[in-house]
Amino acid sequence: MQTLVIGDIHGCFHELLALLDKAGLGQDDSIISIGDCVDRGPETPQVLNFFRDTSNARLIMGNHERKHIRGSRKEVKLARSQQISKIQFGDAYPEALAFMEGLPLYIDLPEAIIVHGYFEPGIPPEQQNPLVLCGTMGGEKHLRTHYDRPWYELYDRDKPVLIGHENYSGTDQPFIHQDRVFGLDTNCVTGKALTGLLLPSFQFVSVPSRANHWMQMRRKYPKPQPAPPRPRPALTPWNEDEERALVILIGEVYQKSESILRGLQSRPGYTQLRPRQQARLFGEMAGEGLLAILLQLARLNKLNAEIARKIIKSPDKVQDLSIT
Repeated sequence: MQTLVIGDIHGCFHELLALLDKAGLGQDDSIISIGDCVDRGPETPQVLNFFRDTSNARLIMGNHERKHIRGSRKEVKLARSQQISKIQFGDAYPEALAFMEGLPLYIDLPEAIIVHGYFEPGIPPEQQNPLVLCGTMGGEKHLRTHYDRPWYELYDRDKPVLIGHENYSGTDQPFIHQDRVFGLDTNCVTGKALTGLLLPSFQFVSVPSRANHWMQMRRKYPKPQPAPPRPRPALTPWNEDEERALVILIGEVYQKSESILRGLQSRPGYTQLRPRQQARLFGEMAGEGLLAILLQLARLNKLNAEIARKIIKSPDKVQDLSIT
């Protein structure tokens, strides 16, 4: 019996079929996707359906599958690649989410441990941080914080580990570190290759990508352009009398601001407070509304006629804001 472990497929269904054909698996052999079988490629639903409906095929949760699940819970915003996949699934998207939600974080075989992202040294698989196993940005940050070397240099299990998530070689060839860490992501979706590893022989199988699918998908599904901002209504010109009233109000606001400050400064310990604490106490004395905003600006010596007009907007409100 053989097991074919396949690197990141990312919706490349035709390459998946070509790889399976090249591997020449028998009826008793099994197939494992290392995760990130969705997003970016042209046939994401077909790939996911294959692993859902094929009895001898299994799929590990990658960061892309996890992002779909978290997005459905409103925990994160879906990235562009997930938004495109959601369009591709159409009405079948809830069913796809239900399948992805039940995916394992790792598979422990007699020959190797299989995870999508990373593996922290000194910790057994069942106690690993899920963010590390999935290869999320949080997992990557955790490893950077705790270790000063790449995680694969610190890998300390007896069994080899098979991973995806990153193309460590930067080419269409798999990454191998000391015959203990095997990286199977070879960027099929961006035009390089789809790579698998046969167990127990540790023999690589690879097929070339047909195209840079992700570039083509971005062209097919252009990023929606944001709606242009609504034009702001033109400010009503202020006449001479209204400008004079505004200048008087600004003077009153500065006087009130100085009065509040003098009262606060007379309190024991006020001058030793942090600026934010002083501002909070001033705000409690200033109250709420437009007048409070003007008082805070006066406290900072940033209130002038131009700013006051933008805040008050209408000359009719000046009389209502009068302090005396």
